[in-house]
Amino acid sequence: MYRYDEFDHAFVSARVEQFRDQVQRRLSGELAEDAFKPLRLMNGVYLQLHAYMLRVAIPYGTLSSRQMRMLAHIARKYDRGYGHFTTRQNIQYNWPRLSDTPDILKDLASVEMHALQTSGNCIRNVTADHFAGAAADEVADPRPYAEILRQWSSVHPEFSFLPRKFKIAVTGAERDRAAIQVHDIGLHLKKDENGKLGFAVYVGGGQGRTPMIAKKIRDFLPEEDLLSYTTAIMRVYNLHGRRDNKYKARIKILVHETGAEELARQVEVEFASLKDTELKLPDADIQAIASYFAPPALPNRAEGWENLARWKKADEAFAQWVHQNVQPHKHPDYGMVTISLKPIGGIPGDATDSQMEVVADIAAEYAFDEIRVSHEQNLILPHVALADLEPVYRALVAAGLATANAGLITDIIACPGLDYCALANARSIPVAQEISSRFGSAERQAEIGELKIKISGCINACGHHHVGHIGLLGVEKKGAELYQITLGGSGDENTSIGEIIGRGFEPEKVTDAVETIVDTYLGLRRDKSETFLEAYRRVGPQPFKDALYGGGAQEAA
Repeated sequence: MYRYDEFDHAFVSARVEQFRDQVQRRLSGELAEDAFKPLRLMNGVYLQLHAYMLRVAIPYGTLSSRQMRMLAHIARKYDRGYGHFTTRQNIQYNWPRLSDTPDILKDLASVEMHALQTSGNCIRNVTADHFAGAAADEVADPRPYAEILRQWSSVHPEFSFLPRKFKIAVTGAERDRAAIQVHDIGLHLKKDENGKLGFAVYVGGGQGRTPMIAKKIRDFLPEEDLLSYTTAIMRVYNLHGRRDNKYKARIKILVHETGAEELARQVEVEFASLKDTELKLPDADIQAIASYFAPPALPNRAEGWENLARWKKADEAFAQWVHQNVQPHKHPDYGMVTISLKPIGGIPGDATDSQMEVVADIAAEYAFDEIRVSHEQNLILPHVALADLEPVYRALVAAGLATANAGLITDIIACPGLDYCALANARSIPVAQEISSRFGSAERQAEIGELKIKISGCINACGHHHVGHIGLLGVEKKGAELYQITLGGSGDENTSIGEIIGRGFEPEKVTDAVETIVDTYLGLRRDKSETFLEAYRRVGPQPFKDALYGGGAQEAA
């Protein structure tokens, strides 16, 4: 796991004290809100619907138990006893006092954390596959490259005032668990025919009011050219990205209007002038960063297989949790554990201070002191011996964290919505809670199988509704909340944008509509092995439209 160097320590500490002075001047009235706003946003402080909100960076979603304990401490001391894990692998605190934010940032700095570039028109937190370094199917761990990009992009003088915010994701496996094709830049780590590491480069993906799938502009970029090629992309965007209209300022619009081929040509021209400069990554530097992410020494634990079989036979609930929330690890005696932050009827992505403490304790004792945050708003223990799954499960049960629903219909992604966000048009949390309660039985979830529901409270799409198998978008119509439904979205290696299925539904009718969609799927699937997404792609939207509206498409809300 990466550790701050001397520069990191000095820089973050200086930024904390600088912000402390800015906050004091704001509280005294010396700074007006208009002047203070860009300063607070540079430090991750938003002004939400009811209070300030602090967004803390968790680079590529990787945490130690010490850092998780600090997040619990902040929730307990400065907030209301909980935090909200986000689709950017960050954590948000919804109720801090502005006067406390410098102290929070100082506490974060003491465990090598910060809130830099979690807002503003800059390069945001670089995200990665939450199973990185542990997954059996990965080519290589993508996190060293995410860290290289983090170091390069942090307060980069050329790219700190971009036309709009900029998001990068990296994956190291054929199965894309980082949704790289809906990012401004998506990097797929791969090997060429000679076994050399490099990247397929995607540009111009995004969600929001104009959802687009990224275009591949390079099939293979050698790893040593990562920074020079990324710089070339950023320079083309910084030069030509629109600054006159924030709704058309993202690089996806530039790619759409310029054309992927022409944009790639411009990037290659810029790259040619950069590839042999100081931006070229020496192998020694790559290896030095990679050494921070060396996997733990995993001793063989063959007894785990026999123990696991016995435990599963004795406890059906434990067996279901293992089946749903434990994935194969590179080492056959280990598994990757998903800790669901989606209790039935609960608020997606929230964790209390005591739950964070429990996760930290489990990670320290059973998971080699490593925790991940997924973009699906869950926590991951990437290295757990099969022989330790039973005590891990018991500890999670005691903390209310053992819901066996990873990837199922109640594993819902949802933004904070109108309960917190000043930009939202509708509530996301109550809708997620009602759907979760309606489909909460283990038997029904097992019958339905893999189905991803994603909910956004406004067109900014923080809940990733565009790539939900079932997506729900809260809109405002004639002063009332309404929910538009999209079907067929996906954020994996076969990315697709969901289709608007018809007119929207009132809050009290949206769960019934979801149930109608699910029942329609169950009635038309070929067999239990055909997932919702597979069935939808086979039959198209019409059967679902007919079931919802009585035949034919209706005018969209």
